[in-house]
Amino acid sequence: MPFVLPRLYAITDARLSGLSHAEQVLRLAGGGARLIQLREKHRDAREFFREAEAAFEEARRAGVPLIINDRVDIALALGADGVHLGQDDLPPEAARRILGERAVIGYSTHNLEQAVAAARLPIDYLAIGPIFQTSSKDNSDPVIGLDSLRRVREAVPDLPLVAIGGITPQNAQETLAAGADSLAVISALLAEPAEIEAHTRAWSARF
Repeated sequence: MPFVLPRLYAITDARLSGLSHAEQVLRLAGGGARLIQLREKHRDAREFFREAEAAFEEARRAGVPLIINDRVDIALALGADGVHLGQDDLPPEAARRILGERAVIGYSTHNLEQAVAAARLPIDYLAIGPIFQTSSKDNSDPVIGLDSLRRVREAVPDLPLVAIGGITPQNAQETLAAGADSLAVISALLAEPAEIEAHTRAWSARF
């Protein structure tokens, strides 16, 4: 059975939220998130593993699949549901050999050329962005806009497509209409830590 993305693709951010990844998973799952990616760009491997282990336990209790950003080794050690890779990470072919056929593997792209090339890789979904201006990522790639999203959708019709970068309640529907299957959301869920569960519930209710 092919991997099916939920409409909302929630991503953790410890610096933005000021919360541990485990606490973020607890609140996101409480609000109805059906897939969560752990994203950690600032802690070393040992620290991230400890945080990821606690978050994985929360995800399992909630019955929510957990994707690890970048770190194939941590995904393997935890038995996580999958990994999300960037352009400079371990190649998807190698990740597939390590994690096996049942693991979910996602892959970030930032333009049409990368997306077309990625469609030939052993991945389960493709992320494309940033669609809009975003403050959630240091040294963000150039904004590609909805027109580029439409071109990617046309060129890669069969892979599940996650739109990322500056997704808000105000632009969510037009992003889906442009061809996204799922919306990766960070700031709009996490910027008000006390409201994470409520914001996630509101996003989930939209879909």
